[in-house]
Parts: sequence; structure tokens; C-alpha cells
Amino acid sequence: MDQSQFFSLSFMLPLIAVVIFIGSRKKRNRHKPPSNKKPTLPPSPSCLKPWPIVGNLPEMLFNKPTFRWIHNLMDKMNTEIACFRLGNVHVIPITSPKLSCEFLKKQDAIFASRPVSVSTSLVTNRYLTTILVPFGEQWKKMRRVITTELLSPARQRWLLKKRVEEANHLVRYVYNQCCLSPDEGGTVNVRVAAQHYCANVIRKMVFNKRYFGEGMEDGGPGLEEEEHVAALFTILKYIYSFCVSDYMPCLRGLDLDGQEKMIKQALEITKKYHEPLIEERVRRYKEGFSDKEPEDLLDILVSLKDISGEPVLSSEEIKAQITEIMIATVDNPSNAFEWALAEMINQPELLQKATEELDAVVGRERLVDESDLSHLNYVKACAREAFRLHPVTPLNVPHVSMSDTTVDNYFIPKGSHVLLSRVGLGRNPKVWDEPLKFRPERHLNNDGSAVVLTESNLRFMTFSTGMRGCVGTTLGTTMTVMLFARLLHGFTWDVPHGQSSIDLTESKDELFLATPLLALAKPRLPPHVYRTNNC
Repeated sequence: MDQSQFFSLSFMLPLIAVVIFIGSRKKRNRHKPPSNKKPTLPPSPSCLKPWPIVGNLPEMLFNKPTFRWIHNLMDKMNTEIACFRLGNVHVIPITSPKLSCEFLKKQDAIFASRPVSVSTSLVTNRYLTTILVPFGEQWKKMRRVITTELLSPARQRWLLKKRVEEANHLVRYVYNQCCLSPDEGGTVNVRVAAQHYCANVIRKMVFNKRYFGEGMEDGGPGLEEEEHVAALFTILKYIYSFCVSDYMPCLRGLDLDGQEKMIKQALEITKKYHEPLIEERVRRYKEGFSDKEPEDLLDILVSLKDISGEPVLSSEEIKAQITEIMIATVDNPSNAFEWALAEMINQPELLQKATEELDAVVGRERLVDESDLSHLNYVKACAREAFRLHPVTPLNVPHVSMSDTTVDNYFIPKGSHVLLSRVGLGRNPKVWDEPLKFRPERHLNNDGSAVVLTESNLRFMTFSTGMRGCVGTTLGTTMTVMLFARLLHGFTWDVPHGQSSIDLTESKDELFLATPLLALAKPRLPPHVYRTNNC
């Protein structure tokens, strides 16, 4: 048990003792289903009889990481839906595509809210944004702004040049690693390359800049960018991470898990880089500096006016929304590519199929363009398979029921947290043949029709669906497939010298590769292609 768990339990156990002492066997009826005794709550593990008041929080603290504890118990129960009581909250994980569709399609409107938590309150500056905000007028306002002003098809076309610049920059960076030893190639930290490509794309689109500092001579991230990306991934790690005080609000402020401190420290770093740029842009627009064409998404957000000529968004809304955009962009494509490349290096025939498709569609005299992406079915199948087998997070962003309801004859009380399991869906043996094998061919359509990254039947999750579905699906798809295509087309990949294969061990506490992928890269296109494409 680590120190944070010890201190959490030191507070929890006396609380439990007091509750039991004062006779806490009172019946609580506010979440009971109608008196006809049907339907019932989803099944709970027989070994977990909830404690009064605190529910199964003590067991949760003893069994970190929580997502593995939940999945292990569901496997032992042989169930695709379960119910855990954490504090006074019913937490309902789901690993069934059929049940997932019941929640996010058939009864989407009931499950369109989000939980209130310490982490999300801090990240969204008290719920001023879109993804993490409970259902209400603020969510409607911000979703409208994001959908119509930032992520519309016209806006995506407008930002094409910036995305191409960063795709070229990615190739140039990897090419520079190869040039350190032209005959033998260069060892590339694929996690660094992929994560910073994603961060560069969104920084260029939002701030019209790649670096907060000077960057490195080889095109890699500088210290500022490394600090920024590390902070973004820290925020992602602690959002909805089963913090004790999220289920017992009376404990908020005590920071028993230490998570509040970690989130605050990471947010201070992002604010250090974001806020001076945002405040300067807001000041310039207030002073009437609006005679030039917008250059980036920050210009769009700052310049939005209502019918009376007043700003649509406050500076606090802009700051919070930009942080949310950043964290929503950096993780999914980069994790998918790192895992896919690791799997494909261990199965070289998969790399060969991908490069054969790329050569057939693109040729070897230029780099991949976005206009090519729709024709790259096998490359997209590799991305889908990575999303299926190796999701970046074990559980989807929680959905909160806004009223009592029944799903598949199970009673779901108002306020329940419904968690669609990305791991459970994508690795469900009832759905997938050989679920733990990386096999992109399973995603190719027999009729030869286009492969897409979305999965409407929720057999795995790339981008969520429904009212709280991802509004950035087009951008996320483009970034993902371009990352795959540019690096698979531009370079050969192999194990580093002295290794026989890539270790595919998964991190204990997360779903990343336990060790960042180091791979040997060599240019596979004629030298003039890298030069003529500004690489």
C-alpha cells in the first residue's frame, strides 16, 4: 500500500467505525425501484457487501488501479454489466456493445450529463467548457461554439495548411534521427515523436505556433514543449480517476489521494504557457485590433460577437476551453500509433501490407496528403485495431443518469455513473475472435467499401457517440490516419540493434506500453522527396 492509500484509509476506517457504532443499518429507500420488486440493480460482486455510507470505497483503496479491480471482478462474475456502490454513487461499468447502445443510443437523453468532481471542476474552471461539463445551458452554449465555429468542415479546410506543416515537420524530425547514422538508420523514441506531433498540430491550430520556446535543432520538442505535454498527460491521468472525495463530497479539500495537488500543479504549467498568449490576444481585440484576417482558432474564439456586438465568450471561458481542446487531442492518436507500430514490428507482414498500400495509392515520389487518406483502407484498419485492442484509457468519460430508468430490465437510479469500458468492449471474447491478437484484417469490409475509424455499434470505442459524442471526430480521424500514413510511408521500422522483438507489456497502472517504444527507422523514399516537401 502506498502512502496516499494509507492516509486515505486512516480517515476512512474511523468514519466507518463511527457510522456502524451509531446504528447505521437504517434502510435507504431513495434509490429503490418501484414496489413491484422488478427490475433490480445490475449485479454486484457477492464478495463486496457495501459498508454503510462509504460503500466499497475501502476496497477500492486497497485495490489500485481501480479499473483493473473492476474488470477482474466482472470477469469472475462472468457479467457484462455490474454495479459498485462508491460512497452514495452507483457506479455501473459495461462491457457489452448491446447494452452500451441501450445507454448511448436508445436512452441517450437520460444519460447526457457528466459527474461533478474535483478534477473536472479545476480543469474546466468550474464547468465553463464542453466535454467535461454537466448537462445544461453552459454545455449547450459551448458545444454550439465548438461545432459551428471551430470544428465545422469549412474551418477544417481553412486549417489544412497548418496541419500539413506539422505533418511535414514530423517527417523532418524522424528523418533527422535517421541521418545521425545514414547506413544503419536511427533509433526513434516513437512516443515522443507521436505525442509531440499531436501537440504541435493543436498548438499550431490554436496559437499559430509550434514551440513555446526555441525547440531543438533537429526539430524535436524543447524543454518548454516537453513540460507542456507532460502536464497535459498528467491532467488526463487524474480526470475521473476514482478520487475518494468525488464519491464523498464531505471529504473535498482534504485531498486524501493527492490527486488535487497533482492536477493543480499540471494546470499551473499549462496556464504558464497558455494564458499570456490568450490575454494578449484578448487585449488586442478589445483595443480594436481586428483589421486583419483570423490566423488561428484563438482569433476565432476571441473575435466572436453576439447580435449586440458583445463578446460571446469571456476570457475565462476561452482559457478553460483551450485547455480542454488540448487534452482532448494529444492522447488518442499518439497512443494508437505507438501500440500499432509495436505490434506491426513484431509482425513484419503487417508493415509490408501497409507500405504496399501506401505505395499503390501515393507512390514513392511524394509524401502522403490528406486527400489520400480516404483511400488507405488497410492503414485505417491498423488504426482501428489499435483503438480496439489498445485504447488509451480503460473507461470512457462517465455518463450520469438524469432520472431513474430501466435498461435491459436493470434499474438504473438517478445520479448513477455509467462507465463504458473501452477495454471490455474491445477485448470482449463474445464479440471478437482472438480478441488479444492484433489483426487489422478483421476491419476490412468484404465489399471493399471505405474503412472508417468510428464504430457505430460500440463494439469498441474510438470517438464517443450520442448527445455527448465527440464533436472532433473528423479532426481526430485526420490526425490519426496522417500520423500512421506519414510514418509508415516515409520510413522502414525495425527493432533496435540487439533486440529480437518489441516488448508488448502493458503498464500496470495505465494502458500505455510499459516502456516507451524505441524503434529503428530508415528512410524508404528517395532523398529528394524529403527535401522537396520541406522535410
